[in-house]
Amino acid sequence: WKVICCSKYMVQHVKWAFGLPDDKLVMVPNGVNSHVYEHIWKQDRESFRRAFALPEEKLALFVGRLVYEKGAHVLINAIPRILAKVNAKFVIVGSGYMKEQLTSIVRSMGLEHKVLFTGFLDEEKLNQLQTCADVSVVPSLFEPFGIVALEAMAAKSAVVVSDTGGLSEIVDHDSTGVKVYPNNTESLAWGITKVLLDEKYRAQVSHGGYRKIRDEYDWGKIAKETKRVYEGVLGEYSK
Repeated sequence: WKVICCSKYMVQHVKWAFGLPDDKLVMVPNGVNSHVYEHIWKQDRESFRRAFALPEEKLALFVGRLVYEKGAHVLINAIPRILAKVNAKFVIVGSGYMKEQLTSIVRSMGLEHKVLFTGFLDEEKLNQLQTCADVSVVPSLFEPFGIVALEAMAAKSAVVVSDTGGLSEIVDHDSTGVKVYPNNTESLAWGITKVLLDEKYRAQVSHGGYRKIRDEYDWGKIAKETKRVYEGVLGEYSK
């Protein structure tokens, strides 16, 4: 009776792929529980952060599968441009078939001391790391939604994302984050450098992102929207 999609991008994709009429498609976004970060802000995050970066280094975070469509290779190739302007440490969380290739690229650039591959992290450590990140980078080439961007925004981390798919809907450029061209190392380096060098701007977009999460992507609100879809279908069915 109805097909629920997680973004306007996926509404159009599903409409095209399955030939569905507009009145069968409903957009209800994914959400995030921002409350999981509240107790972390009260902890000693500096000592936790030191396990990943030096005090004088900005911390740039990537979280995701190390596969082509997630764009970790775009970030890795942008690192020399970024380091030319700002002292930073790049923390790569996740695993996937590209890990060996990515570590090889880092080694060939002589940047092993600036890039840390953590592999899988449990939820508590990941949440802590997200609250420590000066910037969270989501350089996806293709992204139906982009829940990792929501999580970063909920953690009050400034986000830099590819202007593609669902990410384009989540982030408002210069207000709740920074959008850059997909699969473009120069554009990605520009976005990350802008956030890391301008503390006032970084605070502006991180606070804007957090407010948007609380206003639009709270699970309670999303549950109510989903419930309304079911009630509408049941109402029609009972006629």
